[in-house]
Amino acid sequence: MRGESRQATARGRLRFVVHEHAARRRHWDFRLELGGVLKSWALPKGPSLNPAEKRLAVQVEDHLLAYADYEGIIPPGQYGAGAVTVWDHGRWEPVGDLDPERQLERGDLSFRLYGRRLRGEFHLTRLRRAGREDDWLLIKKRDEYADPDWILPSALTPAKRKRLRLKISPCGSA
Repeated sequence: MRGESRQATARGRLRFVVHEHAARRRHWDFRLELGGVLKSWALPKGPSLNPAEKRLAVQVEDHLLAYADYEGIIPPGQYGAGAVTVWDHGRWEPVGDLDPERQLERGDLSFRLYGRRLRGEFHLTRLRRAGREDDWLLIKKRDEYADPDWILPSALTPAKRKRLRLKISPCGSA
């Protein structure tokens, strides 16, 4: 993916990335390329291929496209301090008749992922709770990639952490 990032965008293919992030609390950052940025959600329990597991996805600020390939250790004192690694990446495409920006505005985005770990159809839906506009659910659709026995693997192994270098992310935050 690293070498094909610009080519994929030039051909109109949209990228996605999931970062595993060991900040104050370990979580996964789910990011979809859309409108020239990475639309981003923090997943406290990580993504799931089990359709019965609806995962809380808290929408956070958009990130620069350059952040898609970021791996490193954000220094103490910086926002998001801690180890960050690419947990999964690939391309994605919207599902349905509405364009994805309009789906997001409405609070319901259906899409298909083509990643190493995450494949098949997913749905992001905004929760309708007063004062909690940033809360969404990430739900796996029952398809050939669904796995009711899914166990979330970690990419931040001790060996991986040793290979990460101390550096600040391209957008200055996680």
